[in-house]
Amino acid sequence: MNQPIAASGTTLVQRLLWAVRLFAAALWWGSLTTVCFLIAPLLFVYLPTPAMAGNLAAKLFTVQSWVSIACAVVLLWGLRANASSGQVAQSQSAMLFVVLGMLLGLLVEFAIAPRIVARENLRLWHGIGVLLYALQWCCAALVLWKTAVRSESVS
Repeated sequence: MNQPIAASGTTLVQRLLWAVRLFAAALWWGSLTTVCFLIAPLLFVYLPTPAMAGNLAAKLFTVQSWVSIACAVVLLWGLRANASSGQVAQSQSAMLFVVLGMLLGLLVEFAIAPRIVARENLRLWHGIGVLLYALQWCCAALVLWKTAVRSESVS
């Protein structure tokens, strides 16, 4: 099963790992993008009060945090498998952005979001939350880009 595929020099297992990593990276970046740039703004447009929209947005961002963590775990697993197959240099830079993105997501969920929900200095904590979310989005975008470029080079 782990025999090289003709002409490409990659094994079926390696190709499957790339596909799983690509899917996880795309899901991570795509879900961050959809929640932040589409769903959350629409809540404030279509729900009767900003308080209702804010409460629902908080719940959606919590779900998004767990999706991000799950995608990051899958990516770390796939990158670890990639590193053990001799592609350490390629995996290390992606791992850095995966870990950073996951830490940013955890920080937003457990340190920032409770303050926003409690409406504690809302302007400050919301601004910090937006900044950290944007940094997480950048990490996810870089991981997706690195994964897609690497996938093209082996397909």
